[in-house]
This record gives sequence, structure tokens and C-alpha cells, in this order.
Amino acid sequence: MSALRITEIFLSLQGEANTVGRPTVFVRLTGCPLRCQYCDSEYAFSGGEIIALDDILAQVKAYAVSHVTVTGGEPLAQPKSIELMQRLVDDGYSVSLETSGALSVEHVPLAVSKVLDLKTPGSNEAHRNLWENLQYLTPQDQIKFVLCGRGDYDWARMRCDEHDLYSRVADVLFSPSHRELAPRELADWVVADRLPVRMQMQMHKLLWGDVPGR
Repeated sequence: MSALRITEIFLSLQGEANTVGRPTVFVRLTGCPLRCQYCDSEYAFSGGEIIALDDILAQVKAYAVSHVTVTGGEPLAQPKSIELMQRLVDDGYSVSLETSGALSVEHVPLAVSKVLDLKTPGSNEAHRNLWENLQYLTPQDQIKFVLCGRGDYDWARMRCDEHDLYSRVADVLFSPSHRELAPRELADWVVADRLPVRMQMQMHKLLWGDVPGR
């Protein structure tokens, strides 16, 4: 029987990426090999409940919405996450994957929109970026940078130019690290430099604060 260790399955509004504001079912898998210093989902590092894929799909179906986000932790740390995403796609859902980029996305179903979170120096995990993942990105995917300050901003700009990221994906997302970089400061930099990025803030935190499962 195929199963995954799950921290939570819940319905909310998508708070990030280019589907922001859309009612979404979140399937949060347990476990992550990274320890980003700003992580807001440390509660998903351990614990959770082993749930059969059939039961996961039944819970998703009960919410009666069309978009599903597979998140973590780091979903790809559990190999069966690939099977889960394929079954969600086969059932007709619009599916996105939130992944750190430290594990290979080679086998993620093509129909899944990957949101690849490239780690900046301020995360303390930039050495974990698996740069070969860029070759598996498609025009429907997105690349995300969480920025802790000006140094991260400049680093992200250089990586975008170095790897021609703007032409690889649907959106490059610049997000200020919560309580580390003032959103207005990041907005001013983006406008001044006329960067072809989508600045984003975590809408779910603006609405509900730091509440797990929202």
C-alpha cells in the first residue's frame, strides 16, 4: 500500500506564487533535510501521520476545490510524493509543488507547476541548491527567492542573469523574509531596478498571522 507521512491537509487561500488568492487544498508532507534560519513550518520537520494515498485523495476530494498544493517540509524527501502528484493530476486537479530545490525535480509530473525556492545566502542553506534542477523547469514553473536583506537581493539578481532565469519560467518571485526585510524596502529596489520579477508577500500571514494550517 502506498502511503506518505502527512503533517496536515487543509483548505485555505493560496498565499504566494502566481495563484495567490485562489482557494487551495494544501497537502503538507512531514520532514525536511534543510534548516533555513527563517523557516515558518518547523512543526512539519517531524511527527505527522502515515496516511494511505487513497485516503489522502479522499480528503482532498472532500474539500471540493480544483487546485492542490503539495508542500512541506520538503515534499520530495518522500519519494512517494511523485505518485501522489501524478494521481492528483490524473484526477483532474491543478497541482503545484512547493520545493526547496535541494532535491531533484526530474521526475515531477510535467503537468505539475513547480515553485522552486532557490536558497539565498541569508537562509544559511544556499550551498544546498541543486543547480541542475534548472534544466527540468518548464514555462509554467516559477522560481522563488526569499530575501533577508540587500545582499540576498543582489545575489538573486546575479543568479537570474547568470542562469537566464527570466526566460525559463512563468514568474521569478522575490519575497521579503518575514520580519527581516521590510516589504516596502524590497518594493523600492525592484521598482528602481525595473526588475522583471513578481514581488510577493505572504497573504496568509497578512490575513491570519503565523497560524499553522492557514
